[in-house]
Amino acid sequence: MRPVVVVGDLATDVVVVLAGEPAPGSDRPARITTRGGGAGANVAVHLAALGAPVVFAGCTGDDAAGAGLVAELVAAGVTPAVRAVPGAATGTIVSLVEPDGQRSMLADRGANLALLPADVPPLRAGGHLHLSGYTLLDPRPRDAGLAALAAAAEAGCTVSVDPASTGPLARYGVQRWLADTAAATLVLPNAEEARLLTGCSDPATAARALAVRHPVAVVTLGADGALWAAGDTLVHRPAHPAPVVDTTGAGDAFAAGLLSVWLADPAGDPARALDAGVARAAAVVARPGAR
Repeated sequence: MRPVVVVGDLATDVVVVLAGEPAPGSDRPARITTRGGGAGANVAVHLAALGAPVVFAGCTGDDAAGAGLVAELVAAGVTPAVRAVPGAATGTIVSLVEPDGQRSMLADRGANLALLPADVPPLRAGGHLHLSGYTLLDPRPRDAGLAALAAAAEAGCTVSVDPASTGPLARYGVQRWLADTAAATLVLPNAEEARLLTGCSDPATAARALAVRHPVAVVTLGADGALWAAGDTLVHRPAHPAPVVDTTGAGDAFAAGLLSVWLADPAGDPARALDAGVARAAAVVARPGAR
């Protein structure tokens, strides 16, 4: 498989799986776990588990939490290109998971916002860049995201981009995001992000519209699986049955599963790539945490 550079966030995930009915002003039982997270780092860890040579570029605080997260990356087979930022705290994300598996995120991105263009490692011909959209959606790390995209274009790398989240994306501006990512080979929005980016309410129509801009558009549909659009081709694959405990990181897992197949054979069967993505996502939603 081709070498991959992932640029994005690295954070501590505090996953709170809630139980019972809401209890304002009182207590609500919960199962709480702490794990490594961050959208970019999640993709990197899953790709490494699937056999890809992966370098992850990001930032942590100069603290014990950051050192622990970097050690976790190394143990997972990821090569870290992570800068510890003096005086900054490592990012922390609290994921509140309802009994049906849906979650709300409380994000303190911390040192991730200090990412600089100099933090992006060299990109080489024949490689691949995966850029987490969160890197573009804040003015502080945006230059690093743009530098990564420019370096990938200069080196002749393929590029995948995940739009990240509808709220920050809407605030950032759809047209600006589309301009920033115009050279991406493959975009990986979920259905809501695809609607926002195209103005199309139907996910299949949105996928086709994105495929006019990019060689490949893959739209995830949650429990309904995923769509692949490229040229005149539109392929749908259903989700794999799985008990839903926590949807945190399902999109990151899907991206890694799909990329693991597509990077090995870009001209191969899209259904195989989609199946690899939904299989990886199904494994993640069946347990707490993104990895």
